Amino acid sequence: MRQASILYFCVGILAFLSDTWVQAEDPYRYYTWTVTYGTRTVLDIPQTVILINGQFPGPNIECVTNDNIIVNVINKLNEPFLITWNGIKQRRTIWQDGVLGTNCPIPPGSNWTYKFQAKDQIGTYNYFPSTAMHRAAGGFGGFNIASRSVISIPYPIPVAEFTLLISDWYKAGHQALEQNLDQGKALPFPDALLINGLSKGASITGEKGQTYKFRISNVGISTSINFRIQGHTLTLVEVEGSHTMQEVYESLDVHVGQSVTVLVKLNSAVKDYFIVASSRFTKPILTTTALLRYAGSNTPPSLPLPIGPTYHVHWSMKQARTIRLNLTANAARPNPQGSFHYGTINVVKTFVFANTAEKINGKLRYAVNGISYVDPSTPLKLADWYNIPGVFSLNSMKTTPVNTPAVLGTSVIGTELHDFVEIVFQNNENTIQSWHLSGTSFYVVGYGDNVWSPSMRKRYNLLDAVSRHTVQVYPTAWTAIYVSLDNKGMWNLRSAIWPRRYLGQQLYVRVWNDERSLFTETDPPPNALFCGLAKRP
Repeated sequence: MRQASILYFCVGILAFLSDTWVQAEDPYRYYTWTVTYGTRTVLDIPQTVILINGQFPGPNIECVTNDNIIVNVINKLNEPFLITWNGIKQRRTIWQDGVLGTNCPIPPGSNWTYKFQAKDQIGTYNYFPSTAMHRAAGGFGGFNIASRSVISIPYPIPVAEFTLLISDWYKAGHQALEQNLDQGKALPFPDALLINGLSKGASITGEKGQTYKFRISNVGISTSINFRIQGHTLTLVEVEGSHTMQEVYESLDVHVGQSVTVLVKLNSAVKDYFIVASSRFTKPILTTTALLRYAGSNTPPSLPLPIGPTYHVHWSMKQARTIRLNLTANAARPNPQGSFHYGTINVVKTFVFANTAEKINGKLRYAVNGISYVDPSTPLKLADWYNIPGVFSLNSMKTTPVNTPAVLGTSVIGTELHDFVEIVFQNNENTIQSWHLSGTSFYVVGYGDNVWSPSMRKRYNLLDAVSRHTVQVYPTAWTAIYVSLDNKGMWNLRSAIWPRRYLGQQLYVRVWNDERSLFTETDPPPNALFCGLAKRP
C-alpha cells in the first residue's frame, strides 16, 4: 500500500511538472516557403533569380528569443537546395544547420521542414542558400531576434525598425558563375551593389525627431561594403547578437556575411536624404543609393553623396578595433555580457589557418593549410553519428600553415566539448577575407599586419572584445579569435566569400564528447534526409 501511495505521489508530481512545462513552452512560429526561379529586372535587364514565396529578397523572419522556428521549405528548383541560418547557433540541433556537412540537400520537387529554436539569442542575422552558387541568385532574407520583454536593452526602444540587405550583384546568372568557377576561372568583378534587392528606388520613411533601428546585413558573395546615411550619424548598438559600446560613426564597414544594428535619429531638416552603400577595397568603386524620406517631405535629396572610405585598409582596421562589447548590458539573458571573463580562461588548443589560392589539376582552387575542401556525398554529421567509414578522417589536416602544394580533401579537425581554443586566421593574399563559424560565436581579440606570431598575444583585447560569428581578415594580415566550444556538433568553418568557399576554402570543426545526451545534442530528427552512404535505419 505504501509503495502504491509513493507511486501515485510520483505520478502526480510528474503530471504537475508536465502541465507546467507545457504552459511554459516557448512560442512557435510556422512558415511555409516555396522556392522557385523567377524573373526580375534587377540591373535594367530581366534576370533569373531565386524567389521565396514569390519574393526577392525573401521574407524576413521576425521572432523573439527562444521562439521555436518551423520552416517548411518546398524546393521547386531543378537542383538540390538548402538554406542555412547565418549566425543562428542551433544549440543541440546541429541537424538544422543547413549545410552539406550536416544535411542532405532537399531534392527537386520535394520539401523538408527545419525545426529549431532561437535559443538564448538576440540580434540581427540573415539566411541564404548554402548549396552551389544559389546565393548569387537570391533566396536570402533577414532573420531578426528581438529581446524578451523581461530583458532590458541598453537603449531607448526605437519607434520602428528597418531591415536593410546590402549586397553585390552580377548580371551573369548563378549557373554561369558556377560554370566559370568549375572551369578554374576566378569570379569576375561584380556589376553593381543592391539595397534590398534594388539597384535604385528603395526608400524608407520616418518622422522628424524620432529614432529608428536599422538592421543591416551584407548578404553579398564577395564584396565588403561601406554603409552611411547623408546628414545623419549611426550609433552602433549591436553586432551579431552582442550589445556593443554605443560608438557614433559617420559610416560603417560591413564585410561579407556580417550584420550590424544601428540607431538613427531623424534630427535634420525635413527633406529626403541618400542612403549610400559603396564597395571597399575594389577598383573601380561601386556605389548604390536608397532614400531616407522624412514624412511630409517635398524636397528631393541633393548631391554630392557623403564621402566614404575606398581603399583605406588601416581606416577599416582602426574602426574594427573600436567595436567593443558592452560589458554591463544584457544580451538574451539577464546576466551582464561581461560576466563571462573570456580573457582569464586557459586556452587548450591553438589553430592557425592560412588561406591560399592555388592551381590543382590545372584549375583554380582555394585551400586552408594545404587542403582544398571537397564535399563528400555523405554529410559528415551523418557519417559521424552512424559510424560510417570512408567519409572523412579526423585531424587529416595540419593545424598550422604548410609550405607544400595544396591537394583536394575533406578537412575535419577534432575538439572536445567545452574546449576553449584560439584560432588565428592568417591571410597572406592581397585580398580581404571573411570567415564564419557556425554553431557558436567568438571573441575577436586581435587584428594585425603581416604574419602572426605568439608574441602578438600581448596585443590582444582580453577585456571587451566583441563576440560575433563572422570576422574579416585584412590583406596580408591576421585576425585572432577566442572560442568557447560549448555546442556539440559538426560545425562549418568557412570563407563567407562564397566563390572561395565553393572552391574549397572551408573545413569542419567536430565538437565531441563520448556521452549521448539530449542535454547536449538531439538525435537525428524523424524527418532527416539520407543520402550517399547514409541509409535510414
